[in-house]
Amino acid sequence: MPTEIYKTSTIELFDGTELYITPLKIKYLKLFLEEFENVKKSNSDDEAINYLSKCATITMMQYYPSIKTQEELEDNIDMPTIYKLLDFSAGIKINEKSKEPVKTQATESGSTWDELDLAELESEVFLLGIWKDYDELESSMSMPEIVATLKAKRDLDYSQKKFLAAMQGVDLDKASGKGNAWEEMKARVFSGGQAADSKDIVALQGINAQKAGFGIGMGLTYEKLDESTPSNVV
Repeated sequence: MPTEIYKTSTIELFDGTELYITPLKIKYLKLFLEEFENVKKSNSDDEAINYLSKCATITMMQYYPSIKTQEELEDNIDMPTIYKLLDFSAGIKINEKSKEPVKTQATESGSTWDELDLAELESEVFLLGIWKDYDELESSMSMPEIVATLKAKRDLDYSQKKFLAAMQGVDLDKASGKGNAWEEMKARVFSGGQAADSKDIVALQGINAQKAGFGIGMGLTYEKLDESTPSNVV
């Protein structure tokens, strides 16, 4: 089960300063991807590498604002470090030992605006009411954070709809063909592998029973009988 929203790393400048690298916030990712278009249009690897260095310089706006120019960046880190920076900041993966052209490696691993409707995603997240304006949102959220937040929001919305539907006697999971794998897994864990799904009575034990308001150990008991023994329900 994933335990992190995104990968992070550190890079070291020539003077020993360590920079903690996380995915770029949307505000800087926009600038990064605009510059990255020049990498796609480049006519040689040397030209592509030059534009990649310009892209890396943009990331310093987030990680180390005192580095403002491409020349200052190149005075502080080498190309392998720039490649590592591009990987963890924007998912641009380049293997300097590969025989494949740098331009090809970069453009085949990088994201583009064609793959998503950023305005729509931001609008949905903005409805949470945490940010005063979109600039504040873009300055505080990276793409992985937006995706994770949207997933949590949509899961919560679905749970609320499921509850309201259940009040009307409608099984929303069944109606939509969507099962709850998480609840079924918990049922098997709580029952020691005996319950087939979350509706099985043996799943209602301990804290699971407490949340449900009843169950084994919460006023409802059962006795496991041998097949040869007459059944006596307690």
